Amino acid sequence: MTARGEGAARGIAILGSTGSIGTTALRVLARQRARFAVRALTAFSNAALLEEQATAFAPSFVGLVTSDGCRAGWESGTDCLVAAASREDVDIVLNAVVGAAGLDATLAALARGKRVALANKETLVMGGALVTEAARRGGGEIVPVDSEHSAILQCIGGRPMSEVRRLVLTASGGPFRGWSRERIEGATVSDALRHPTWLMGRKITVDSASLANKALEVIEAHHLFGVPYDRIEVVVHPQSIVHSFVEFVDGSTIAQMGVPSMELPVLYALTHPERAHDTGVPPYDPTELSPLSFEKVRWDDFPALQLGIEAGRRGGSQPAVYNAANEEAVAHFLEGRIPFGGIPRAIASALSALDGVPGGTLDALRSADRAARIHVREMAGC
Repeated sequence: MTARGEGAARGIAILGSTGSIGTTALRVLARQRARFAVRALTAFSNAALLEEQATAFAPSFVGLVTSDGCRAGWESGTDCLVAAASREDVDIVLNAVVGAAGLDATLAALARGKRVALANKETLVMGGALVTEAARRGGGEIVPVDSEHSAILQCIGGRPMSEVRRLVLTASGGPFRGWSRERIEGATVSDALRHPTWLMGRKITVDSASLANKALEVIEAHHLFGVPYDRIEVVVHPQSIVHSFVEFVDGSTIAQMGVPSMELPVLYALTHPERAHDTGVPPYDPTELSPLSFEKVRWDDFPALQLGIEAGRRGGSQPAVYNAANEEAVAHFLEGRIPFGGIPRAIASALSALDGVPGGTLDALRSADRAARIHVREMAGC
């Protein structure tokens, strides 16, 4: 990591700056200009907003990734994400890219000893072992941005993992929490995008509706904290106030609570283990936001969750296949080519067809990713 003088602002690269997490991060950073300086911005879409962000924060690097590579008026002829993540003036890389595209940038940042504030679930789902090894070799660190994993990190509070008995991740239940299985099967795009508590991008909102996002988070928690899958559980918590629990070996359970805002976990990923003042996040009022309730997961009605956890248990290329098949199926659902119930069916078909495909190297994982996408496209008639 680049050396900084005492009191100097730490350089930040935001990958995916025009998305939900990226725009949230820039709101946070606008209040923390003495502590952090935005050095690089990249986006996959919305060039107009990217230009506004560049004007407001004056980074030294701006890149727009298009469908056929990295180009546009700021940087061209290189991989924008890796280039931004590798810069000498960048200390922390906030990876808010959606999908498998974020993996190479994470590896590049970790190899150079940088902190990766990770909001890109797919990085650890696809290449968990490769990512953790890159951090070990390069001296980098991964600090989670997801509210659930940020909560776990805060609850553990530096205690050794030998004292942790169980992790419990909370799920809002999404827009279909009270729906019958038959009604879920025929849900429309507008139904799936109507999340009750969080405002997020389209892909992750659909993942929340299917509970595929929670499967990704279970796999991510396994790699982040080194906890076996049989000690990671999921519980439905509709109010989204308790972000996760950690149960310790003596039976004590600690929960992290807060209003459903991504500003706090984003900021904590940048400042960890310290805490910032004047965050702008509203305080949690236990009387106004009561009562809090918890429910069991309806596993049979949300099969994408169990499929993902089983893929994580199997290891090898299966998590990469799960992730790619889900990404591709969600894209086809959003485009009206398959029904909502077709998402888990496409995932299950890809996992079965590609069972046993190698996954021990980055090239092997990329190959599995491509094969899964092709399989789902063929199912969708593309």
